Amino acid sequence: AAECGLLGWRCLCLQTNHEGVYVEFLHEHRHADALLVNPGAWTHYSYAIRDALEIVSCPVAEVHLSDIAAREEWRRHSVVSPVASFTVSGKGAAGYVEAVRRLVELVESS
Repeated sequence: AAECGLLGWRCLCLQTNHEGVYVEFLHEHRHADALLVNPGAWTHYSYAIRDALEIVSCPVAEVHLSDIAAREEWRRHSVVSPVASFTVSGKGAAGYVEAVRRLVELVESS
C-alpha cells in the first residue's frame, strides 16, 4: 500500500480465508485500474478465482512470496497465471513492490 501511495495511487486491500468472499471482491472490482492478487493455495485449483479474473477489464499481477516453481510438484501449476498479465514469484515481500511498479507502468503507458 505504501508503494502505491508513493506512486500517486490508492490501494484497497483484502485478506480473507473464504474463497467466495475473494471471488465476490474480484467481481466488485473488475473495473479497477489494476489488480494485484496472491491467491495462496487457491492458485493451484480455484477455477472460480480464475473465472473471476478472466472477466476483469484491467491488468492483473499474480504475486507469490515463495517460488512456486521450486516447491512440491502439485504447487508448480497455477490456474491463475493464464489470465494474469504477469507473475512475480519467489521475491518475498519485495515481490509486491515490484508488482505495484509494473502495474502502474502498464496502466500509465497505455
